[in-house]
Amino acid sequence: MDVTVVRDALARDASWVVFLNVLMQQLGLPVPAVPTLLVAGSVLASPSVAAQLLAVAVLASLIADALWYHLGRAFGYRVLGGLCKLSLNPGSCVAQTESRFTRWGVGSLVVAKFIPGFSTVAPPIAGALRMPLPSFLVAAGLGAALWAGSALAVGWLGRDQLLGLLTLLGRNGGGLMVGAALVFGLWLAWKGWQRYRFERLAAIPYITPDELDTALRSAHPPLLLDFRSAPMVAEQGALPGARRADLDGLAAAVEGWPKHRPIVTLCACPGAATAVQAAHRLARLGFQSVRPLAGGSDAWRAHLPR
Repeated sequence: MDVTVVRDALARDASWVVFLNVLMQQLGLPVPAVPTLLVAGSVLASPSVAAQLLAVAVLASLIADALWYHLGRAFGYRVLGGLCKLSLNPGSCVAQTESRFTRWGVGSLVVAKFIPGFSTVAPPIAGALRMPLPSFLVAAGLGAALWAGSALAVGWLGRDQLLGLLTLLGRNGGGLMVGAALVFGLWLAWKGWQRYRFERLAAIPYITPDELDTALRSAHPPLLLDFRSAPMVAEQGALPGARRADLDGLAAAVEGWPKHRPIVTLCACPGAATAVQAAHRLARLGFQSVRPLAGGSDAWRAHLPR
């Protein structure tokens, strides 16, 4: 492989390559953009070219972010649920990602591009929470500029090393491709193992919405722990008598509760991920009967009379 030809081709068409690559990644496709930005940075010919590449990267990112923002604003947490279902790790659910967003506020959009996975879910969360569009665009644009600018700068500063890497790829492309495929396979196996572990963790007794409805009407109703965020509870409606909680503050949330009282945990997570994790933690704390709500808050809302 003639590395000079490759570098010249990228230098000639870098704007389109960067634009399309960043756009696809920010739309959620498994197409990493950082390697492209690094190589594009290594072929920068002038500050004006650097500014052009930075501008197209930010533009592509904002187009994707604005689309996700408006989808989140229009469809709320259904969009987030769909995104989380695509994750190989079901433990990264809506409640946990939204908790991070609400804790960091607008600043989360600035750092989102540097956090794998969070980059895609942050814009629809901002839309679902009705963040003002101008504030969203400014924060998302700043984050995209820092992310893309950092990659371009690293590519420029390390251009000699990148040239050496491209030369190595040209001479030993087959072997390196095998190595890359092996690393990817190991990563995929690790994610599969995480999913398998969660599925084993989730193999516990659940309570159905019908059973919960009956139990709540009994003389000794169960205690309820709701792991949805405050904005989600406001949008979907609270369960009577439920106490809001999160995994980090779980022990404080149940302080003083009798260990023999039955507890029901619920969340808005695919696979009831947070509710399942909470049930196991409560069992380790000595609570004798803890069951997640099957189907989570969506199943409970569907159960309620219209």
